[in-house]
Amino acid sequence: MATPQPGIGDWYRLNGGASFEVVALDEDDGTIEIQYFDGTVEEMDVEDWESQWEDGALESAEPPEDWTGSVDVEAGDDEGPGTDSSGEERELHASGLDGLDLFE
Repeated sequence: MATPQPGIGDWYRLNGGASFEVVALDEDDGTIEIQYFDGTVEEMDVEDWESQWEDGALESAEPPEDWTGSVDVEAGDDEGPGTDSSGEERELHASGLDGLDLFE
């Protein structure tokens, strides 16, 4: 079986353990940058990727349902404008400088 080429955004698992996402590929250097769910970033050589895949140490994985593990998102960041942290609607006001033309 041919070793699958990693793609940015694809998820994999090492030895049935930690899941990681491929976040960058550098074909010139022959490296793959991976990020674990906890945010840890590592680099792997293409040769290591291929040998681990052939040994069965790497396998495809589904992305986690809770994607916020590897990014710095605070509760309430996913709420749209006009809501506060309790989910209640709030009134939005324009800044007093919105109509200012800096090039007049």
